[in-house]
Amino acid sequence: MTDKCVVIDTPEGIEMYRLLALRSALQLECKGLRFRGGSAVKTVRELIGSKTRSREKLLAELDGVIEGAKAQYGRKN
Repeated sequence: MTDKCVVIDTPEGIEMYRLLALRSALQLECKGLRFRGGSAVKTVRELIGSKTRSREKLLAELDGVIEGAKAQYGRKN
């Protein structure tokens, strides 16, 4: 068995991880799951400055932000 470890140690990498984690949380909220620590919808709205009420539209906006960040930092994944 091979152990693999990924270290994210750049500010850009940390921000990308945060965006992807928020995307996953928002996807789960779209399916009906609720979180104790606060709503991913609220966090994403504040982060990207959106007034969108629909979770699905907010997810699409966040995907656009993530794609822009990938292009800016040269990521392909």
